[in-house]
Amino acid sequence: MNGRPEVKLDQLDTESQNPDSSRAERLRELFPEAVTEGTDDIDFDKLRELLGEHINTGKERYAFTWPGKHEAIRQSQTPSTATLRPLKEKSVDWDTTENLYIEGDNLEVLKLLQRSYHGQVDMIYIDPPYNTGNDFVYKDSFGDTIENYREQTGQEHASNPETNGRFHSNWLNMMYPRLRLARELLSEHGAIFMSIDDSEAQNLKAIANEIFGESNFVAQMVWAAGRKNDSKYVSISHEYVLIYVKNMSALKKDGTVWRKKKDGLDAIYAEYERLKSIHGNDYKSISKELKSWYKGLENDNPSKKHRHYSSADDKGIYFPDNISWPGGGGPRYEVLHPKTYKPVPIPSRGWLFGSPQRMQEMIQEGRVEFGSDETKIPCYKRYLKETEYEVPYSVIYKDGRAASKRLATLMGSKVFDNPKDEEVIAELLSYVDTPESIILDFFSGSGTSAHATMLRNLSDNGHRRFIMVQLPEDLDSNLASTSKQSSKEVLQNAIALCESLQENHTICTIAEERIRRAAQQLKSNTPPANQPTLDEAAEPLHLDTGFRVFALDSSNLKSDEYTPGQELDIDLVKRGRTNEDLLFEVMLRWGLDLSLPVEMKECNGYEYLSVAEGELVCCMNDGLTVDVIEHIVSADDKPRRVFIPDHVFGGQNNLKLNIVDALRRASSEGQEIELRTV
Repeated sequence: MNGRPEVKLDQLDTESQNPDSSRAERLRELFPEAVTEGTDDIDFDKLRELLGEHINTGKERYAFTWPGKHEAIRQSQTPSTATLRPLKEKSVDWDTTENLYIEGDNLEVLKLLQRSYHGQVDMIYIDPPYNTGNDFVYKDSFGDTIENYREQTGQEHASNPETNGRFHSNWLNMMYPRLRLARELLSEHGAIFMSIDDSEAQNLKAIANEIFGESNFVAQMVWAAGRKNDSKYVSISHEYVLIYVKNMSALKKDGTVWRKKKDGLDAIYAEYERLKSIHGNDYKSISKELKSWYKGLENDNPSKKHRHYSSADDKGIYFPDNISWPGGGGPRYEVLHPKTYKPVPIPSRGWLFGSPQRMQEMIQEGRVEFGSDETKIPCYKRYLKETEYEVPYSVIYKDGRAASKRLATLMGSKVFDNPKDEEVIAELLSYVDTPESIILDFFSGSGTSAHATMLRNLSDNGHRRFIMVQLPEDLDSNLASTSKQSSKEVLQNAIALCESLQENHTICTIAEERIRRAAQQLKSNTPPANQPTLDEAAEPLHLDTGFRVFALDSSNLKSDEYTPGQELDIDLVKRGRTNEDLLFEVMLRWGLDLSLPVEMKECNGYEYLSVAEGELVCCMNDGLTVDVIEHIVSADDKPRRVFIPDHVFGGQNNLKLNIVDALRRASSEGQEIELRTV
């Protein structure tokens, strides 16, 4: 006090952040009168009184409920004491990548990500279990979450048979807390896309309306994937993609619209460039051959639907469009033919441009195409490059067998049943993402969303980042429990691949290898059809095809020996855990991005870890001195946060006081430094 800068000295949080706590805090700020005197509790009766007519007091109201819903809400509110441990040996480009792959129960992981990524994710895509009776449904527990997670990875009683009396309830109890947590990670302009089929489509929409708000519903797209089955009545060949945004009001306020790039354009541009290399500036010949090229295309070729864009000039490919006023009643004025200098006919609906001056500007810019003489009405040159985007259509026509074949070719054999199409997911991404977006998939399966993110970056030199979360399901247990011969063959192929990689027999092993191979394919000169080629001469500066791998595990701290605020001179870090393990737990608890660069530094023989040039410094080795701290805080990258576990002080209170004093002096010379310990 007394005007001296304070150093924030606090204990490290040992639990994940509960998003509902921040909601309660916002209520306290909005309605301070509703806070019970002497406590932080909210007086609900007082709150009802303050809200007045905006409260529904009727006994009958519309609601969607099921057995276990209350417990499902509690699941999302129960903090996690787990952590994410780095697996550098499984990672690719650890030091430079900003992508994350997390092995673990997605409920726990979503809790752990709240501090670091709250409100930062622009697009979530998930392909959850469809609850068909045989697929895996997570069994959550209010007990030891890590033990529950370890049990799940063994796959004991993992399926949810239709004969179960709580068949739909089990699935809803699994999905509800995960979606509640996922919503908190979305940015204000973010959106979630959820694949589902008829089994639970209605129920998913009901809980999504409740969690995201019915006013934030965008569409229920139909994905016609062309899959066949042996149904006796109707061959089901489609599924759905439910779409919600975080805040529709924010999108409307900012004038945000969703658009997709039209299919088949790249081939048209390539043909134009080829013809131009042959004919030079002879645009009449280019236009003639372009028309012939369109005629030679198959009817289902996506380029063919743009065949009206068959004229060319020095500005590109265009369509001679109508130059009259939409709907009629447009302006009427004289326009002279540029060669005969005689007036051309005025369209019956009037001119497209509101004044003669504007018309002259368009003529001078070469945007008006006249006939051979004044007897013909001119046309407006509408260039293809100006009309590349369109409103997304609610039906996606894409045969799923193509994606299965591409993945089987990539992996050397069929190692996944019915993988999602990376090209379709890339298209969904294009509706909402920016070149800097964070993409999350917490049912990431075969890693399709990671592949799609890299495709998007390749298309526009973007710097999108992905976060993939997947439970490391045991392939051997799955093989033992399946009775379908085709599924057995796929699992046997997957296990054989794991054997060749000398890795654990899990879905995560296969997915991580898929991402590695997809990255190499994208960087090669021979990608599969319909995927862009990366020209080495034009390689994006930030094409990030690496990923950091983390595994969900129990805390690095001996929780049974630790009470927050307790001063202990013993090592509270579990045996076998490394400084890097503890570093990333500290980053999670402090809300730092897990992709930040980490550097080992040294001073007078003392080694410490520095995160992102001053975001965080961790001194976790014995032998720390005041001189080392003074060196750290006097460097150019003065830390904003410092973490020192209690065992480093060795019970020397004077050392701790002197270090706090050194940090206080450094704070007086610039930014405030926050110190935490355990």
